[in-house]
Amino acid sequence: MRDAAVTPEGGRIRWVELPGQEPSRVYVHGLGATSPAYFAEVAVHPPLAGRRSLLIDLLGHGISDRPTGFDYTLESHADALAAALTGAGVVGAELIAHSMGGSVAVVLAARHPELVSRLVLVDANLDPIRPALGSAGSGGIAAYSEEEFLAGGWEEIRDRAGSHWWSTMRLAGLEALHRSAVHLTRGTTPTLRELLLDLKIPRTYLLPEADGPLPGAEALTEAGVAVVPVADCGHNIMLDNPDGFARATAAALSDHARH
Repeated sequence: MRDAAVTPEGGRIRWVELPGQEPSRVYVHGLGATSPAYFAEVAVHPPLAGRRSLLIDLLGHGISDRPTGFDYTLESHADALAAALTGAGVVGAELIAHSMGGSVAVVLAARHPELVSRLVLVDANLDPIRPALGSAGSGGIAAYSEEEFLAGGWEEIRDRAGSHWWSTMRLAGLEALHRSAVHLTRGTTPTLRELLLDLKIPRTYLLPEADGPLPGAEALTEAGVAVVPVADCGHNIMLDNPDGFARATAAALSDHARH
């Protein structure tokens, strides 16, 4: 386990690091998750093994600190991640980023282009989400005010999330979880989708095949983003189908990949 201070107050991001060749690969988890639990198997899967790999936890999540004074916007998450990667001596990394982590990775690549050479988004959020009480994911969390969430709304989310998601969600700070969800539903200006379209690096978007066509896929493809369905999986592609995920990700990161 490694760490780096990323806030003026000394808040630290931590990651599990696997030794290997450069350029580094950086794995970034989604809302209420943690990278070592979600990516350990695929990071050492034969098609992906052998690279220096940082299984990193965003501020407020997993093994990283959970400062209550941090605002947890996508931009702040990206800047904190940039500080951690800089502290780790990372440049030109290949980012593999799931769900909200993919949103943070898009912002990171736009704000800190020297840190990112390739981007693999794993069923990432590209568009704003309408908060709604009772809904799954970030929209359900963001439907509460922060006061309501801290006063007991988090218990309703716990009961809806199920034991698998809650096993990592319970590691997140409650303020971090709520603020991250709120800002994920709001997105960015320009939108995450617009930021992704404008990036000049190789980009791939993996999605579950069962979800059907990705909205806006044609515009993404025209802008050079490879849109790749993966069979036999749900939202957590790397957990549901590690073999398919590893093959698709390795292909996206190959020097022969066309974008």
